[in-house]
Amino acid sequence: MPKSNHPHQPNRPDSEHQPEEASAFNIPIIEAVDSQIVMHREAHFAGQFSDMLEYYMQGGKGVCADFELKRIQELADIEVRLKENLAGVLLSAADADKIAAARQMYQDLREICEVKNPRNKYPRFIAELILAEEEFPEKEIQAIMAEKSAIVPDLIALLRSEEMYDPLFPGYGLAPQLVAQCLGLIGDKRAVIALFEILGDDDFFFEEGTLRALKAVGEPAKNFLLMVVKGRPYNQDNVTAALALLQFKELPEVALACFALLQLPEVQANLPLATYLVLACEGLLSAAERQAFLSLSATMKGMLRRDMEAIAHIWKE
Repeated sequence: MPKSNHPHQPNRPDSEHQPEEASAFNIPIIEAVDSQIVMHREAHFAGQFSDMLEYYMQGGKGVCADFELKRIQELADIEVRLKENLAGVLLSAADADKIAAARQMYQDLREICEVKNPRNKYPRFIAELILAEEEFPEKEIQAIMAEKSAIVPDLIALLRSEEMYDPLFPGYGLAPQLVAQCLGLIGDKRAVIALFEILGDDDFFFEEGTLRALKAVGEPAKNFLLMVVKGRPYNQDNVTAALALLQFKELPEVALACFALLQLPEVQANLPLATYLVLACEGLLSAAERQAFLSLSATMKGMLRRDMEAIAHIWKE
């Protein structure tokens, strides 16, 4: 975690200091990302550009790819010239409240970590996981795994915390990825629904990690996904379940269930769902099953037909 962070309130802007007034001082605060940079500085670096610049030059875990080092330095120079905290120029009262909440969470987590011999060790293990600055905090993950199923409810609660997905809060929005990994390694069936609920995230690597976690849980995850993919009416849950079932496509039970669904006209009309089901059919084993798949492909058009032909080509290799 950034070493200089401490829980104090950022300057609250007042009616006399709105972003557009910066031009009156001939200050080039014109980029949309500027307020985000300042919020990031306030939340994680105690309002100090010097600490933020040092962290970004070292390439810390919490570095935001959208923030250019050059622009951070420019804003630092602008603040010196303005002789006024840019938080008071760029941020709203709502922004300040959010920053205060993030700083309070930092303080709360650190206080949890400082308690010696706590009666309940789980909050400390989770706090240490959130605050860890390593991309893969092996020590913290091992401590959680050692508790096995007993810590699963606490992990699920964190996975369902909206703040943990926000890069402004401790953990930089990355804590859920680590929690999903822990849940997969523990393999408790209670984690299946919580893991399923977070699929569909825009972050490819996060989604991949969640899918691997479901695969690691094994049989309970497979059974749940088969139930969901067959549910009606067909909606995004079916599509998500079909995507997740690709982790189990080598199992004949999964391939046959997906092929059975694929034969339904209403499923064929749902292109995302049908596409994932086609890919899951790679696990079909018998000659009769594969011939039925090929016969179905001859009735298809467009992308679905091409995808089915690609599966048939894999079988020939």
